[in-house]
Amino acid sequence: MGKLYNEVAGRDLNRLAALSDGIFAFAMTLLVLNLRVPAFAEIHSESELGHALLALAPHLLTCVMTFLTLGIFWVGQQTQLSALRDADRDVAWLHIGFMFAVVLEPFSTALLSEFITFRLAILIYWANIVFLGLMLYLGSRHAVRAGLRKENAPAYDLLQRRIVSAQALYAIAAALCFVNTWVSIALTFAIQLNYVFAPRISWLYRL
Repeated sequence: MGKLYNEVAGRDLNRLAALSDGIFAFAMTLLVLNLRVPAFAEIHSESELGHALLALAPHLLTCVMTFLTLGIFWVGQQTQLSALRDADRDVAWLHIGFMFAVVLEPFSTALLSEFITFRLAILIYWANIVFLGLMLYLGSRHAVRAGLRKENAPAYDLLQRRIVSAQALYAIAAALCFVNTWVSIALTFAIQLNYVFAPRISWLYRL
């Protein structure tokens, strides 16, 4: 008796990783579209150019924040995929769901850059990060249940704990928007820097 379609679909890890790389590259490139050169016709002095560039600060800040976030999640996904000996249809669709969260990042970033002092904009930005973490976590959980890990792969519970701890920190940062939006953004940025530089700082690496 032949195999069912669901038993053979979505098993190529290389194709999944290639699709992910392309989507990450596209989403990360789109972020720079929020940085628009001031219109020449509206600038008549050095002072006006300086003020126009200063007005771009929220766009630059959110661009850097999201670039770091996507870099962190790209590393996390590649770590997860490299630990698998095989994939299945569920793994493929969970990671496609993860990629959908990636393509939403330019929108949530643009929204935050335009309304950086609005709590709702911060909460939507945070919800996008939650979506990223949730899909990556579900992909990890399914890989464990389905026995898809390589024998010498790192313990997936470490990867899962890292996702959960990061999401808890992001939730705290998001909640602070009800106190002060700039404090919320500052803590979010600090969390991102932690996960970028933690491998070089032993006590941060445990987070």
